[in-house]
Amino acid sequence: MTSALREHVARLVGGRGWAVWPTLVGIAASGTAAATTLVIAWGIGAAAFGRFTLVLTIALIVTVGMLLNLNYVMFQELPRAEPQDRPALVTTALFTTLALGGGLVAAGLLAAPALTRLLGVDVRTLCFALALALSMTVNQLTESFLRGLKKFAFVAGLKLAVAAVYLATAAYCLLVAGIRDAEVYLVALIVTNVVFALVAVIGFDIVPRSWSASLARSLLRHGAYMSVIAAFTAVLFGVDVIFLNHWASGSDVGVYSIYNGFPKRLLGVVFTEGIGLVLLPVLATADKVAALRRIGRLAPAIAVATAVFSFAASALFFLVLRAEYPYSPGLMALSAVGIGVHTVFNLYLFALSMDGVRGAKVLIACLAVGSPLALACQAVFISWQGLTGGLVGFALTNLVLVAVVAVAAARVYRARPPEVER
Repeated sequence: MTSALREHVARLVGGRGWAVWPTLVGIAASGTAAATTLVIAWGIGAAAFGRFTLVLTIALIVTVGMLLNLNYVMFQELPRAEPQDRPALVTTALFTTLALGGGLVAAGLLAAPALTRLLGVDVRTLCFALALALSMTVNQLTESFLRGLKKFAFVAGLKLAVAAVYLATAAYCLLVAGIRDAEVYLVALIVTNVVFALVAVIGFDIVPRSWSASLARSLLRHGAYMSVIAAFTAVLFGVDVIFLNHWASGSDVGVYSIYNGFPKRLLGVVFTEGIGLVLLPVLATADKVAALRRIGRLAPAIAVATAVFSFAASALFFLVLRAEYPYSPGLMALSAVGIGVHTVFNLYLFALSMDGVRGAKVLIACLAVGSPLALACQAVFISWQGLTGGLVGFALTNLVLVAVVAVAAARVYRARPPEVER
């Protein structure tokens, strides 16, 4: 453990204890949300869960265009702003996001004939995806308001409460009402997102007259580079479900989501709410050349450790699922390999994103170079082998991206040779 990491852990654990409790509650909230997804998958069956996953995947991609990274901008701007300037920041970000979101919903509905053919879905599925995207957008933005003002305990408690309500609702619908329709659980998810947003903005001064076009442009420019990165990654790691929906059955989409999506989501919980709280601040202040070299050296070990974790988690989860989700060690192994390499890519992504504009430009260039080959791999393998091809394509996508990023990082972030004394 480096000295910087030791110091940050000491502050996290010992510095008034402000971060420990919210971190634990946040992990519990995210874990509850992930468990709810597993419960829904178990209860409604693979085919219906495939539709649930398809709607969620499309929504995640659309969310990038609705949010345009304003949540990350709020993380940075709200803590630095003077108290009297915060209402304008919050109001401008909220109204701008609602306008963007509403505009994309309207555009999506107008373009529904073309979009439904492109995505291979019906109009009803598209409408659910757009509604879910808008609810997720306001959820993430309002959460950023709370985090930007360091209300970590409140946001963690609110997330846990909302996640518990969603789990209780899903359990009631499945075990008592016997509902197997995916749309019911999508509506419940949309409602919980909106409830979170409404509760989160209580206490914030929303002053419509303080909305500023110049401030909106400034905020959008601030998040522009990361928005491009988010768009690339949303497509790269979401289009596999769309491809699978096109070339395979709805049941395969549901099974794929459990094999690939659930371990990835669980790993995201561990990283975002746990390890990442320590790692990201360290990466923000660490020497980027040394950090990237260390990631390169540790990449094989990180990939193997994550793959083992993913395989073990999958082996456990599939024991409690119904026969519609086949217990296949081979598929689990393929998924674990992909998740392991995906973790390495994420480490490179976070390390570069902590380097501001320079790191963002490197990432965008790498994604632009690697995306055509990665998408081609996914399309070829999914059209050829369906579910198995999807897992292979996901692993190859991450291998391609890691290779491109590692080479680019090594070239751009070179250690300066020591100066020779004269």
